[in-house]
Amino acid sequence: MVRVLLMVMAGVLACSPAPSRQPPSDPVGDYLARTLPDGFGGTVLAGRGGDITYCEGVGLADRDSGTAATCDTVYDVMSITKQFTAAAVLKLETMGKLRVSDPIGTHLGPVPADKRGITLHHLLTHTSGLVEGLGDDYDAISREDMLAGALASRLVSTPGEEFHYSNVGYSVLAAVVEKASGVGYEQFLSQRLFLPAGMRDTGYVIPRWSPDQVAVEYDETGTSQGRPYDHPWAADGPHWNLRGNGGMLSTARDMFRWHRALTDATVLSSSARQKLFTPQVRMPGMDVWYAYGWAILDTAHGEVAWHNGGNDWSLANYARELPDGAMTYWVSNQAYAEDWNLEDVELELTKEILERA
Repeated sequence: MVRVLLMVMAGVLACSPAPSRQPPSDPVGDYLARTLPDGFGGTVLAGRGGDITYCEGVGLADRDSGTAATCDTVYDVMSITKQFTAAAVLKLETMGKLRVSDPIGTHLGPVPADKRGITLHHLLTHTSGLVEGLGDDYDAISREDMLAGALASRLVSTPGEEFHYSNVGYSVLAAVVEKASGVGYEQFLSQRLFLPAGMRDTGYVIPRWSPDQVAVEYDETGTSQGRPYDHPWAADGPHWNLRGNGGMLSTARDMFRWHRALTDATVLSSSARQKLFTPQVRMPGMDVWYAYGWAILDTAHGEVAWHNGGNDWSLANYARELPDGAMTYWVSNQAYAEDWNLEDVELELTKEILERA
């Protein structure tokens, strides 16, 4: 199951530092060498403007084969997928295919009375009132089964009134992308977002990765959980409890290309990019606002757009200073161990890397 991880976390890593992996003259590498726990496996990238300032793998992407993690290792980005879905919706709006103010019935057909007030904006901001999920990520359900389940579910709040993180809401958005565009969800993202951004290693099944490019995930005992696509998937990607809200595969280098594409009109117009990052709803109990597929934090350095992603094994964080400052993306193929938990330190880790980018 994809964990609901979008929350503000801080703390210090309560474990012994790993041996030095980078020379002290490298601010990001030196910080990571002092901070990351022994056993960490993953990739860390930092950038500023149009340049990558740091991109290195740490540890192993596949322990059985001894394959090292690199800047080009492919990982599941998990819930960071949501920003791609949000961008796809905004792209369709600029194409005149929909409006974010549209009720979902405009694109899905007749819906129950209690769902008629749900708009695409509500889905984008987790204010639709839809439940968090409908079952396990790997349940073999179709698009129509997912939509039927979402429309039959009992709302947890009146549409537009409260923030309730909803993975199923973003799967509904993926279905809207298909219905409005006339092509598959991944096909639309590939054609309209990823390829224009130069992202040739991002997708569900369209990129043709060799197995040694894709990281194996490990649970807290270090037991292999296989590669993301080793779990039950449909022929064209994950089933619909996961599609649109998670499960996208990418590399750190491609995630930097995505950052760079969001600094100009490569994939979205100026007005669409403004919508993507405009704070919309305050998240309960936090001084954080949710925009469209991004959380917006006020920091000493200004606004930072941020989102994380996680499942039972892996964890990823993506952050960029607004409008076009430093950025970082880091991901680990083992987020939990007996003596450390990356969730405890993820925001602090992200903040420190940003400051050194």
